[in-house]
Amino acid sequence: MTFHKFGNTSSCSVWYELCYLEAKGRVMKGNRVWQIAFGSGFKCNSAVWKCISDIDPTERNVWSDRVDYYPVNEIPNATF
Repeated sequence: MTFHKFGNTSSCSVWYELCYLEAKGRVMKGNRVWQIAFGSGFKCNSAVWKCISDIDPTERNVWSDRVDYYPVNEIPNATF
């Protein structure tokens, strides 16, 4: 969904992805999130985040204006 909304932001994508999870209410206190980012060539980075407080999915972030439009069904007439 990050690529759909923002395009290729390279390694910055991980921040948009974390905000997406928060906006969708999928991160709760005590959860761990493992993020992996791939760059050009053989570059790779990973991080494990632990949520230490309650997340309010209604708090404004970069996804607030259109989070209800995602995930997008890119296949015409497909049902999932």
